[in-house]
Amino acid sequence: MLNLLGDLPPKLDYILGKPNPKPSRLLAYELIWQVNEEGAFANIRLPELLAKSKMNLADKAFTTELAYGALRMQGRHDYIASKYADRAYEEIDKKIVNLLRLGIHQITKMRVPEHAAVSETVEVAKLVAGESKASYVNAVLRKVATADNSLPELEALPVLQRLSIQYSHPEWIISSFYDQLKDWTDVEKFLDANNQPTLPDVVAWPGKSTPQELIDLGASPIAGYKNGVNLSVIPMSFEPIIERRAGVQDRGSQLVVENLLATFEPGLSWLDMCAGPGGKAAYMFNALLEIDSSAKFLANEPIPHRADLVKRVVNNFQVVSFDGTDALNFPDKYDRILIDAPCTGLGALRRRPEARWRKNLKDLKELVILQRNLLASSYALLNAGGIMAYVTCSPHLAETKGQLLDFLSEHKDMRILPINEIAGSHEEGVQSDGSVQLWTHLHQSDAMFMVLLKKVG
Repeated sequence: MLNLLGDLPPKLDYILGKPNPKPSRLLAYELIWQVNEEGAFANIRLPELLAKSKMNLADKAFTTELAYGALRMQGRHDYIASKYADRAYEEIDKKIVNLLRLGIHQITKMRVPEHAAVSETVEVAKLVAGESKASYVNAVLRKVATADNSLPELEALPVLQRLSIQYSHPEWIISSFYDQLKDWTDVEKFLDANNQPTLPDVVAWPGKSTPQELIDLGASPIAGYKNGVNLSVIPMSFEPIIERRAGVQDRGSQLVVENLLATFEPGLSWLDMCAGPGGKAAYMFNALLEIDSSAKFLANEPIPHRADLVKRVVNNFQVVSFDGTDALNFPDKYDRILIDAPCTGLGALRRRPEARWRKNLKDLKELVILQRNLLASSYALLNAGGIMAYVTCSPHLAETKGQLLDFLSEHKDMRILPINEIAGSHEEGVQSDGSVQLWTHLHQSDAMFMVLLKKVG
């Protein structure tokens, strides 16, 4: 791993001919390398790198745009680079590949002068890969800088292949979106939305902060959301978040919590079955504290380090680490259960730039089995008359409607509780059967799926 967080080479080094890359480009490359070659998660690693850097806010914003954008668009960038490479692209050194992604993103997708995009990337290349590889990077990027990067040749390709290259998504993912949307124009709008930088949503945790307090500190309100605001600054610099009085949470996830809370009755027992890393748990826990001191709340997260994150925002004694697929692990039954099931995350690709490249159909099959088992155990833990919410951050039919139909066919005493018939619920994305499917290009949120199921027997 490169030591990027200390002092960069002084100006004298540049005069003597030593590499002198801009800190923003260097840190962006380090993130791209760690994500692509070491398995890091961008949304976790980037804040850590930025916190240790000496860059100002403008440079940090530039680094974020560059690194996230290059990760999202690397499929398109690899297609462009392969046109000018003098060898099979899969044979090219990984450092060169990631450097080309860094440079091509600046040339084709950012407001960076072409000469600066090339020269600054070459300076990074000299430091991390050596003079020889830097020369190769320079040669390819100069060809890209003078080419027509609108890629008119894509229009002759089949639609799935064209969209895959143009919007930098694997074909199987695009196909799954079409299965839901049934319209290629809508699919294209969704793909484009996935590639756009987004300002973070934040939720004010009831009893600890208020939306107005966050607005007074510079946030913008989100229409229709009880406690949601939008930030234009780096969340880790926002005081209420630092003080754990508010949390970063996409409005789609806020909608999920608020829809379940709309079924509130006094004295109920509540279970968050898959609570890590704790965003929905924190919102639900604090909201219940505000409105019902008699409510019982338990958060379950089987992965220990994720359970520790939940404990930071929920009382320790109300957090357990059970295998959620085995109902016998739980001592009680519950009136309300939230199943925010592990999923492919295909609905949050704009916030998780590497996710589209890491998931595959094998992962999907394994996750579908896990989701089915979580539904079965939650059913066993649900009291008669109780309500459970099945939620995924994915619009894939196998993880949404497919799961729902299979579950209802096996549990005749369960009924869909139409969300639009519940007072105080959100109307966004409600489908004909009463479930919710959000879309980023329509609702400015992650593509969340949610259905409420009531045990009537």
